Amino acid sequence: MNDTLLVIAGRAVTLAEATLGLGLAAVALLAALAVMLARGWHERVLEAAAAAERAREMDDKMAELARLQAEMTGRMQTVAEIFGTRQGDLARFITERLDGLQHRVGQGLEATSRQTVENLARLNERLAVIDAAQKNLTDLTGEVVGLKDILANKQARGAYGQGRMEAIVRDGLPAGAYEFQATLKNGRRPDCLVRLPGDHPLVIDAKFPLEGFIAFREAPSEETRRQAAQRVKADVTAHVRDIAEKYLLPGETQDMALLFVPSEAIYADLQEHFEDVVQRAHRARVVIVSPSLLALAIQVMQALVRDARMREEAQKIQVEVRRLLDDVGRLGDRVAKLDAHFRQAQDDVGQIKISADKIVKRGERIEALEFEDRGDAARPAAVGQALRAAE
Repeated sequence: MNDTLLVIAGRAVTLAEATLGLGLAAVALLAALAVMLARGWHERVLEAAAAAERAREMDDKMAELARLQAEMTGRMQTVAEIFGTRQGDLARFITERLDGLQHRVGQGLEATSRQTVENLARLNERLAVIDAAQKNLTDLTGEVVGLKDILANKQARGAYGQGRMEAIVRDGLPAGAYEFQATLKNGRRPDCLVRLPGDHPLVIDAKFPLEGFIAFREAPSEETRRQAAQRVKADVTAHVRDIAEKYLLPGETQDMALLFVPSEAIYADLQEHFEDVVQRAHRARVVIVSPSLLALAIQVMQALVRDARMREEAQKIQVEVRRLLDDVGRLGDRVAKLDAHFRQAQDDVGQIKISADKIVKRGERIEALEFEDRGDAARPAAVGQALRAAE
C-alpha cells in the first residue's frame, strides 16, 4: 500500500493516495453531476410553469375574443333590425303623407272647379236674362197698338200700367233685386221697390192719372181743351206730391222716385204740352218715365246689380284663390320638409352602411385569423396582433 506509484514534481505518490485522489475526484464529479441535474430539473419545472401560464393566458384571450365576436354579432343583428324597422316606418310615413297631400290637393281642386263651373253657369243665366230683356223691349213696341182700348177702362188702365211696369222690372232685374207691393215703415205700399246694392231701395209708382189726358185729347173746343189741361196739371201735381210725401222717406228709401207712364205717346204729350209739370215733378224729386226710359233705367240698375254680384263673386273667387295659394304654399313647405327628411334618411342610411361595412370587415379579419403552433414565444405576439387588428 505504501508502494510508490508515480513521482510528481519530486514527490512520490503512493497507491493509496492515488486511490484516495481518484475517489475524491469521483465524488466531486458526482457532486457536479448532481448539481447539474438539479439545475436542469429546476429549469424544466420553471419552463413547464411558464408554458402552463402562457397556455392559460392564451385560453383567456381566446375566450375574450370569442366573447367580443359574439357581442359584435349581436350588435350587427340589432343594427340590422333597427335599420329594417326605421326603413319600414319611413316608408309608411312617406306613404301616409303623400296620400294625405294628394287627398287635400284633390279636394281643393275639385272645390275650385265646382265653384268655377257654378260661377260660369250664373254668368250664362245673367246673359240670358239680358237677351230676354232686349227681346222684350222689341216686343213692347208692338203692344202700343191696343193701348187706346185699354186706356178707356180705368181699372183695366191701372192694371195695364201695373202689369207693364212689373213686366219691365221682371225682365230686367233678378228676383232678389225688386219687390212688388212692399210695405214701408209708415205703412204705405208702393207699386215696386228696386233694391240697389249698397244703398236704399228706389220707389216706382205706376198709378199715373190719365183721365185728364183723355179729356185733353178729346176736347172739342179750345176752352174745353184749356180746362182739361188745367185738370192734367192739377192731377199730376197732386199725384207727384203724394209720391213725395208717402214714399220719399229719409234713411229708408232713395231721395228720388220714378212715376211710370204706360204709354210713349202720353209721355210725349206730357213733355210737349206740360213741361212745367215735368219740371215741378223734378223739383219734388219725382222723375216721370215712359216704358222705354223705365227699361233704360232698369238696365242701368241691372248693370249696378250685376256689377255688385260680380264683385261679390270676384271676391269669393279671390278668397278661394288666396286659400288655394295658401294651400300651394303649405304644399311647397311640406314637400321641402319631406325632401329634407329624405335627405336626412339617405345620410343616416349611408352612415349605417359605413358602420355595417366596418363591422363586417373587422369580423372577416377576425374570422380569417389562424392560430398555428409557432412556438411559445410567437403565440402571444400573434394573439396581440390579432387583437390590435380587431380593434
